[in-house]
Amino acid sequence: MATTITGTTIDVGPNKLVASASGKVGIGTASPTATLTVSGAAVGLVVALTDATSIATNLALANNFSVTLAGNRTLANPSNVIAGQSGSIFITQDGTGSRTLAYGSNFKFVGGTAPVLSTTAAAIDRLDYVVKAANQIQAVASLDVK
Repeated sequence: MATTITGTTIDVGPNKLVASASGKVGIGTASPTATLTVSGAAVGLVVALTDATSIATNLALANNFSVTLAGNRTLANPSNVIAGQSGSIFITQDGTGSRTLAYGSNFKFVGGTAPVLSTTAAAIDRLDYVVKAANQIQAVASLDVK
């Protein structure tokens, strides 16, 4: 059952939640200008993934993730994929380095070529992604981010 609230301000201290009569929602602003307007910082937490032969990612948990590779791995196709979701996956080499990462078939890269990770011990690479459709996750890598 849905509840409709319009033209209402919920005061939660300095960050008011506003639902306008036009159906726009604002956080920290009395005059939302879009479907969702946030005045101030919005933070997406970085959730640690479990290192395993096949690394599972549940996109219902967060937008941003991290994992440290302790062997050659595969980043499996994520679960709970919703078109329009985007975020980053921070991939760190363990103290040994030279770990490789393969990608599930739903990851799509520029030119159809998956990136080769940095191999130096403790190197950090970042995989940024946007979900186009349930089976199409467009991704680009920033390598050896210091």
